Formats: sequence, structure tokens, C-alpha cells
Amino acid sequence: MRRIAGIVLAVVLIGGVVAAVVAGRDNGDQGTATKTVRAVIGSEKADFFADPEVVDALAAEGYTVRTETSGSWAMEGLDLAGFDFAFPSSQAPADELAAKLGVRKPLPRPFYSPLVVVAHHNAAAVLDRNGLADVESGLGRGVLRMEAFLEAARDDRTWQELKGAERHGELSGTLYVSTTDPVTSNSGALYLAAASYVGNGFKVVATDADIERTAPLLGRLVRVQGAQQPSSDSAFTDFVSGAGRPLVLVYESQVAALLTADGAGGTDDLTVLYPDTTVNSDHTVVPLTEDGRTVGRLLSTDPELRELAVRHGFRPERGTAEFTAATRHHTDHLNQRLDGIGQAPVPTSEVLHEMARRARGQGDSTR
Repeated sequence: MRRIAGIVLAVVLIGGVVAAVVAGRDNGDQGTATKTVRAVIGSEKADFFADPEVVDALAAEGYTVRTETSGSWAMEGLDLAGFDFAFPSSQAPADELAAKLGVRKPLPRPFYSPLVVVAHHNAAAVLDRNGLADVESGLGRGVLRMEAFLEAARDDRTWQELKGAERHGELSGTLYVSTTDPVTSNSGALYLAAASYVGNGFKVVATDADIERTAPLLGRLVRVQGAQQPSSDSAFTDFVSGAGRPLVLVYESQVAALLTADGAGGTDDLTVLYPDTTVNSDHTVVPLTEDGRTVGRLLSTDPELRELAVRHGFRPERGTAEFTAATRHHTDHLNQRLDGIGQAPVPTSEVLHEMARRARGQGDSTR
């Protein structure tokens, strides 16, 4: 099964890897010589590495980072010769990639971000009225009640069946959270991890029996969506522009970055729903060279780079106070301390791959 998945990923990536996002400027502009390192990263970090202040901070330490973007799970299918580090969006694909390439541990984990669901106010209010969410009065945040929501998904419930939805013409069709493709993208895969944990009686999926038990639910969550976005970045951009679905799974970092941006727009009709059982996305560096390991260490420890990561919405490792201070003006939307939010354990990479394949309707395979 793993070999087949690798072949599929390779074919997808030949046509699908985004052209280089250059996070570096001409060395003459820096006034100091820098060593160029190459990285493949999740798309949600492209803006961070392209930020001129991040470029300058890395240059001050002697590095220029040039990046290409890829789905986190798809990185395993890339030819990484010539790259200095890979930077997937969670620990599971990072661990798998490190094992495949014989990379020594520990792997740097500079920052993390919980998964959240963004909703327009009307959609959030309807979920709240029907017991599928708890929206805090007068605020743009709340909690998505995962057990209730997944039960609605099992029943193929539609928006039209929910009380209050009849007043909002944009709320129609089957009720679901729009996600990225779980076979290649981290956020989509982690949504399945959280959903399968809840659907399996709050036990991590670990056996063939567990996979069989949760497969019908996960299939409903994915296949109802039809074509899925390749990255959370494009899904969030569509949502903010008004072109996206009523409920979209994104990283909290994307919301926090939007809120803290100068003159940020697109937040007047934004409600952030934190699933009461979610998964933190641990952005983890897989060093392929010593220079790559050094950059990973700098991202974890350099005070300026940590501050810039927070500005882009990420939560630095052991950085609750930093994140809380930076987002103190945005508590209407952000649950800074993740109060009342549970964390689902993530299945092994092999199990998560199989669950994603099943959910996409790709059939059983011998593991």
C-alpha cells in the first residue's frame, strides 16, 4: 500500500508542486554574505518565509532560504536531492520522512497551530441554535461540538433540516466542513485523525477493526465535498473573499495572522469555531543537511524569529505567554489558552494513510 501511495504522490507532485516562493533577496541588498539553503514547506508558511523581516533576520544569521511548497504528506514522494530541509505541517509526516531518509532525531519543532473551523456569522448561529456549536454571545468565536456534528454527518443531514437555516439562502445542501485532500495535505489528514478519535469512542484508531469501524463516517466527511482544495492557504483565501463554503477547516495561525495584520479586512463576518476535540499541527523541520538543522534551530530559539512567527499567527514551542501577549487585542475571535479544547492523539502514519485512502474511496489495501 505504501509503495502504491508513493507512486500516486509522485505523479501528483510532478504537476502540482507550486513554483518556488523565494524567501530571500539579493545578497548585495543585505550588506552581508549569506549561505543559500533550499527548503520544501507547507503552503501555510510561505508568507512567513517571504516576509522581508524574516528574510533579514535569517540573513543576520548568515542564511538565505529559498522555498518550494508542497502538501505535507506529499513530501514523501518528492525527490529531495539538493534540499537542506523539509518543513511539513505536523509531526507525523515529519517522522515518516525522517525515518525514510535516515535523519537523526530530535527534529526541531519551532511552532504549532491548532486546527479550527471558520464560519460566517449566519452559519455559526444556525449551528449554535441546533446544538452543533456553542457560540459565545457577542463574540466571533465558539466551540464546534464534535460528537453532535459527526452524528449529523452520519445522518447526511442538510442545512435545510436545521432550524433557522431557511432564512439564509446561502446555507443549503449537505452539512459538512470543507477540508483539503487528506491523502496529500496535512490539515485534511489531521481532521480525519480528530474525527476518527471521536467516532471510535475517544480511542485512537490503531487496528484494522478500528479502521473498518470508522471508515463509513470518514468517507461521508470527505466524499461529500467533491473536489477538494490542495492547500489550506487557498481554502482560507476563498473563505475570506466570500467564495468559500460556509464551514472551512484552517489553521488558527491563518486566522491570527489575518487579525493582527495592519488594516486587516475580512473579519467582520468571521466566527472561529474551535472543535472541542481537535489536533495541534506541530510544524516540524526535517533537516537534510547540517545547514538545514541550523536553520531549524534558529527558527526554534532565535528571539526575533520567534516574535515574527507569532506575528504570522503561529504559537512558538513553549511560547504561550508570547502568543497571548501578541494577540491580546483579538480575544473576540481567538481562544488564546485553548480553554475547554481537548487534543486527539494522532494515529500512526501507516494508519492515517490508510484512513485517508479509504475516505477518498480508493479502496482497501494490504498493510
